[in-house]
Amino acid sequence: MYKEETSPLIQPVNRALEELVASQQATSDTMETKMEEHTRLYRSRFLMLFLFVTYSMSSAFQWIEYSIISNIVSNYYQVQEFAVSWTSMVYMIFYIPLIVPANWILEKRGLRFAVLLGSFGTCLGSWIKCCSLNPHGFAITMVGQSIVAASQVFILGIPSQLAGVWFSAQEVSRACAVGVFGNQFGIALGFLLPPLIVPNSSNNDDIEHGLSILFYSVAAITSVIFLSIVFLFKEKPPHPPSRAQAAILNSDSRSSYWASIWKLCRNLHYMLLLVTYGINVGVFYAISTFLNQMILFYNKGAEESAGLMGLTIVISGMAGSVVCGVILDKTHRFKETTLAVYVLSLLGMVAFTVVLPYGHLLPMFFVSSLLGFFMTGYLPLGFEFAAEITYPEAEATSSGLLNASAQIFGIVFTAGSGALLEQYGDRASNISLTVSLVVGSIITAFIKSDLRRYKASQIAPISTCDKLNPC
Repeated sequence: MYKEETSPLIQPVNRALEELVASQQATSDTMETKMEEHTRLYRSRFLMLFLFVTYSMSSAFQWIEYSIISNIVSNYYQVQEFAVSWTSMVYMIFYIPLIVPANWILEKRGLRFAVLLGSFGTCLGSWIKCCSLNPHGFAITMVGQSIVAASQVFILGIPSQLAGVWFSAQEVSRACAVGVFGNQFGIALGFLLPPLIVPNSSNNDDIEHGLSILFYSVAAITSVIFLSIVFLFKEKPPHPPSRAQAAILNSDSRSSYWASIWKLCRNLHYMLLLVTYGINVGVFYAISTFLNQMILFYNKGAEESAGLMGLTIVISGMAGSVVCGVILDKTHRFKETTLAVYVLSLLGMVAFTVVLPYGHLLPMFFVSSLLGFFMTGYLPLGFEFAAEITYPEAEATSSGLLNASAQIFGIVFTAGSGALLEQYGDRASNISLTVSLVVGSIITAFIKSDLRRYKASQIAPISTCDKLNPC
C-alpha cells in the first residue's frame, strides 16, 4: 500500500501548524471555560430593577397628568386645550434631538451615571412645577415639564440594557418587560390620580388646592427616588449574568457608539422594526393624549371615567407586557409573537373606532382593555426583538433609536389626530390611526427573525450566589 513520504523540509512546518492549531483550540477552550466559570446571578439584580421601575414610573406619571384633565387645566390657566396637549407632546419633541447625546453619555459614563442624571432632572422639573400654582403660571409649568421630558431620554432605552447587564438569558425578556411595566404603571397612575385629586370646579381656589397636592406629592416622591438611586443603584454586577454578556466583556465585540449607529442603519430588518415600532407606539401616544377629549365629547362631565378608561388601557397593557415577556422567554419566537400582537393591536383599534361614537361607557372599558393589552404589550416585544437582531450592539442604542422613532411618529400622529379631531371629529382621526396600524402590520411580516443574542447565550451554566455558593 502506498504511503506518502513527508519531506524533511516540510516536517517542521507541519509541526508548527499543528502546534498553532492546538494553541488556538486551547485558547478558545480556556475562554469558554472562563466565561462559564464567571457567569453568575446576584439577588441584588431585583433591587436594581425595582429602583429603575420606580424612577420610570415617576417620569411617566407626569407625561399624562395634564392631558387627562385638559379641560380643568385649560380653565385654570386660561389657555386652549390644544396648548395643554403640548405638556404631552413636549416629551416626544425633546426625545428626538437628545437621544443621540444621551446614548453617547450612557456608553461613555455608564448605566449608573445615566440613571442618576435622569432621576435628578425628573426631581428638579417636579419641584419647578410647584412654582406654577397661579392662573398665570402656565409658562412655568411648561419649563418644569420640559425638564422632566428631557430627562426621560435616560429612561425609555434603559430596560433592555438593564436586563442584559443584570439578568440571565432565561430571565432577560421578563426583566425587560418589567422595566417597561414600570413606565406603563406610571402612565396608569397618571390617568387615575389627577382626576381624583383635582376637582372640576368653577372656583379656581379649589382647583389650585388640588394642583398643589398633585405637584408637591410628585416632587416629594421623585426626591425620595433620586436619593435612593444615589445610595443604592450600581453600575453592574461583579460577574456577568449570561454567556452573551460575558462574550461582550471578554472579546470587546461591541463597536464604538458611532460605528454601532452605522451598523444599525445598515441592518435592513432592524430598520423595518424601527418603522413598525414607531407606528404602533405613536398611535398609542395619540390615543392617550386625546382620550379625555374624545370621551367627554360623548359623555359630559365624565372626567373620572376618562381617567379610569386610560387606567384600564395601561393596566391591561402591563399585563400584556408581562405575558409577552414570559412567552418570549419560553418560546423565543420573537417574530411570530410580535406579528400576532401587532395584528391584535390593529383589531383593538378598529373596535375602539367603532364603539366610541355610541357613547356607552361599559363597552368602551372592555374595548379599551383589549386595545391596551396588545398595544402596550407590544412595547417590550419591540425592545427585545431589536436586541436579538442587532446583537452584539448595545441594547440601549437599539432601543434608544426605537424610542426616537416612536417620538417622531408620536408627534406626527398626535398633531395630525388633533387637527382631524378638531375639524372632522373622532371617526376621521381614529380611522387614520387604524390605517397606520395596517401598514405597520404588513411591514412587520417582512422582518427576518435572526436571534443572534439567543444563539450566543446557549450552553452556559449559570451559578446563583447564595450561602452555599458565595460570590
